[in-house]
Amino acid sequence: MTSSAWTSIALIVGPLSYLAWTLFSTDRTAAVAIKSNLTNGIVGGEGQAQTPTPAIIDTVRKVTPTAYIAKLDGLLAFAGRPRSMPLDKVLIIKPTLALVGAALGLLMYTSNPTARAVLLGVFITALLYFLPDLLIYNSAVKRQQAIELELPDTLDQMLISVEAGLGFETAMARAGQNGKGPLAEEIVRTLQDIQVGRPRREAYQSMADRSSVDDLKSFVRAVVQADKYGIGISTVLKTQAKQSRVKRRQRAEEKAMKLPVKTLFPLIIFVFPVMFIVMLGPAAINIMQTFG
Repeated sequence: MTSSAWTSIALIVGPLSYLAWTLFSTDRTAAVAIKSNLTNGIVGGEGQAQTPTPAIIDTVRKVTPTAYIAKLDGLLAFAGRPRSMPLDKVLIIKPTLALVGAALGLLMYTSNPTARAVLLGVFITALLYFLPDLLIYNSAVKRQQAIELELPDTLDQMLISVEAGLGFETAMARAGQNGKGPLAEEIVRTLQDIQVGRPRREAYQSMADRSSVDDLKSFVRAVVQADKYGIGISTVLKTQAKQSRVKRRQRAEEKAMKLPVKTLFPLIIFVFPVMFIVMLGPAAINIMQTFG
């Protein structure tokens, strides 16, 4: 066998063997006993005790780097922590998809044992492993864009409520109840944190940490400073709402200025050649017939 064949076999069999070894070498008895003690007395919806977390989750957490888990957790926080994709589920899905990609790569290599098949198998394995990351990142980007777009209107609603005589938290509650987007969800979650006894500044700072929008972070800093130094909250809301509206208009103008540049390459590649064919095609045919 050639060196490329041995390399492909090592790339596929090595990770599979390591994953199988980590799964079967884990002390599952102790983990199950600890989790059964922790969940003792917790009853589910049908009157039965909740099943403990599978030991495979602990195994996957051990083999996955801690920094990478923290990065995934941050992306999930930016994405609003969707119920369909919790962190443990993502950590299990990723190696499963990688195993599927490795199996596909092995099938392709057995049918066509070439270096191109090896590279294609490695590419498919890496793509399937990082596919959940791409989906979570896309969801996080869309969610943060929605928060950035909703912030000026939400601040205006809070300003109107405060000037009408309501307190700041009551104004936040009203804006969260009337809103339907991700920003309203973040406001409601922040108020729930305050209601369960979390300090206000810490709850506000957590809301800023769960978002990558600079305007929201600036608003949280302004609210914390106003609470610390006794500044009128209506003044802070008025200033922040005005700045948010100005920045939203500037972002819209920036996108409008970028539009001609973005449409230039599709015009050159797709539109102009078709126009030239339609306009110059008959003339070219006549010239060929004349001189032919």
